[in-house]
Amino acid sequence: MEAVAKNEKKIKIWITILSVAIPLVVAILFGYKIPNVEPLTFLPPIYAGINGLTAILLIIAVLAIKNGKQKLHQNVMTTCIVLSVLFLVMYVAYHMTSESTPFGGEGFIRYVYFFILFSHITLSIAIIPLVLITYSKTYLGDFEAHKRWSKYTFPIWLYVAVTGVVVYLMISPYYS
Repeated sequence: MEAVAKNEKKIKIWITILSVAIPLVVAILFGYKIPNVEPLTFLPPIYAGINGLTAILLIIAVLAIKNGKQKLHQNVMTTCIVLSVLFLVMYVAYHMTSESTPFGGEGFIRYVYFFILFSHITLSIAIIPLVLITYSKTYLGDFEAHKRWSKYTFPIWLYVAVTGVVVYLMISPYYS
């Protein structure tokens, strides 16, 4: 029991470090432009597609666990985490090589866009510790805690994945 508590303490430290470091590093890199590099303008539809695939896989993972398919659930969730990391790398690479695209919509749709964008960004930061905590509970063998945490993690992660696609679809007409 003492070994589990020690592991849990180490994991909590790493979750805290990653939950702070990832958004900070992304914010820093977002503001840095690599000089004399061709803009990676082909990336936005790819990482939007990754968001869409992640949303579909999250739903598949929930259906798998509800049907008692634990190994499928585990594999799909691991894939979702890998896809999220891949998304993040592409997102940062795009913004380090390209200028941000301003939203060109006017009127009510502009407010809708910025509401979705703001909630997407805010929750994409909040989802980092939630995913790490939820995933760590399975690593520690605490499946009851995993189940409790996943009730919060799943809908937020799904929202972030879906709104990532919506933000892309709303801004894509304004890419140069």
